[in-house]
Amino acid sequence: MVAETKISKPSAQLDLRMWVRLLECAKMIEKQLRRNFLEQFDTTLPRFDVLATLDRAPQGLNMGGLSRALLVSNGNVTSIVRQLQEQGLVLSRPDPADRRSAIVVLTPRGREQFTALAAAHHSWVREALDSFTEDKQEALLSLLTELKTHLR
Repeated sequence: MVAETKISKPSAQLDLRMWVRLLECAKMIEKQLRRNFLEQFDTTLPRFDVLATLDRAPQGLNMGGLSRALLVSNGNVTSIVRQLQEQGLVLSRPDPADRRSAIVVLTPRGREQFTALAAAHHSWVREALDSFTEDKQEALLSLLTELKTHLR
């Protein structure tokens, strides 16, 4: 016999409302970031994400590692890496440990482009959250950190 779990109506509504509000806030900021990247740098948020991931891995990453870090499929990453290669922002070289695989690294031009993109990204996020006081930001960060810990 399966035990029934009863959730009180206010509790169920609260967690769903919280979940929807988190998504709404994230999507609102993401929409503005996407627009800014396109308008000001003629690039996309996914390209920025690939550059940011490679910036955190100066030795480079193979395509599988890049896909895992970005939580997207190999096909999505392959297309973006190809575009970035055409722009001279990344370089793909054979993986010495596995010749069937390639290691992707930022080029000096890619590192320079990422630095400009990252500075703009930071200022856009700061601008989006500007009316939310530092105390509130710290409190929310603390709560979200706690939530993330519980979700693991």
